[in-house]
Amino acid sequence: MHAWPTPSVPAVAGTPAPLKLYDTADQLVKEVDTTQDANGEVGLYVCGITPYDSTHLGHAATYLTFDLVQRQLIANGHAVHYVQNITDVDDPLFERAARDGVDWRALGTSQIDLFRSDMEILSVIPPRDYIGAMESVDEVIAMVQRLLAKGAAYELDHGDIYASIEATQQFGYESNLDRATMEQFFAERGGDLEREGKRDPLDALIWRGHREGEPAWDSPFGPGRPGWHVECSAIATNRLGAHFAIQGGGSDLAFPHHEFSAAHAEAALEVDRMASHYVHAGMIALDGVKMSKSLGNLVFVHKLSEQGHDPSAIRLAVFAGHYRTDRDFSDAILDEAGARLTRWREQLGKEASEAEAITVVDELRAHLANDLDTPRALTLIDGVTGDHDRIIATALDGLLGVRI
Repeated sequence: MHAWPTPSVPAVAGTPAPLKLYDTADQLVKEVDTTQDANGEVGLYVCGITPYDSTHLGHAATYLTFDLVQRQLIANGHAVHYVQNITDVDDPLFERAARDGVDWRALGTSQIDLFRSDMEILSVIPPRDYIGAMESVDEVIAMVQRLLAKGAAYELDHGDIYASIEATQQFGYESNLDRATMEQFFAERGGDLEREGKRDPLDALIWRGHREGEPAWDSPFGPGRPGWHVECSAIATNRLGAHFAIQGGGSDLAFPHHEFSAAHAEAALEVDRMASHYVHAGMIALDGVKMSKSLGNLVFVHKLSEQGHDPSAIRLAVFAGHYRTDRDFSDAILDEAGARLTRWREQLGKEASEAEAITVVDELRAHLANDLDTPRALTLIDGVTGDHDRIIATALDGLLGVRI
């Protein structure tokens, strides 16, 4: 599957600052490991959309977070191998298509196209590999076979196959949750605690046997379709290797999705840890209320663009809060971001001392290298006075994707 066009990302002046990010597993800010990935590249895997509805600003904020990650690494001279999936076969897609009386494939295609458009509008650097679940069925089948062969998975009736949480000794290390919270999130986020015959209520489905009215693919263990978590395990490790630098997504994916995708890969490929970093972006609320489809309080990127809001202002509105925090969005925040962008365009871009400009860029790099501290980075630029060289404006484009 093709992604969206790659924006121009200019080279950034100044001194590289090693990127440090908060790791959910180790519960601390630590330097990103740029030394162990294949082919001298930094492996980055970010979970993509399930295309059953329009991409809202909460989704976009997550992808903007990992766009910042890419930009910092690129500015530091690293090649990044970025992979993203699309869960284009899943229950929410079927349910929404049935509700609206449309074909689930057509619904998925329309929403994927809209997502691509939103990412292009926001100048997000696309993944090198943009992979749909339907494209990766053979990869999932191979991983399920590995798990079965190692005794890490088992089959129940209807052709369903589950992975055991006991297949790895460290299950739970990624999310650091207690059992009760795991069960709560598992039930709320697509799990089936009550399924009869499971060895443990938390065991996760990795292959769903064929049901009437659902798509199915042939496999050695019967027709069916991939489970959600194992989809990401297969797509990530087949392109980035059994161990890579960063697994990313929204904070709601820390459990169960990232816990299980790591556990499946670790059991199948016999590695201690799939990713060196597990990085999670906070949720976005609208006027103090969490954005959700059920509440109907979603803000859409394409709607903001149609209303005339500059994509750089949208980015600044998102970056006004720290990526790990659950934060608010409102018309006032967007208006403030637009005003900030106007001020920056007025005060930057003029010829001045190169040395003075480099000093500002080095400070900007340092703030962003410190767990993507965008609030301090924006405050730094707010404080720039007088005439300054285009060097700063170019750095804002390269590091923040904000065009002056």
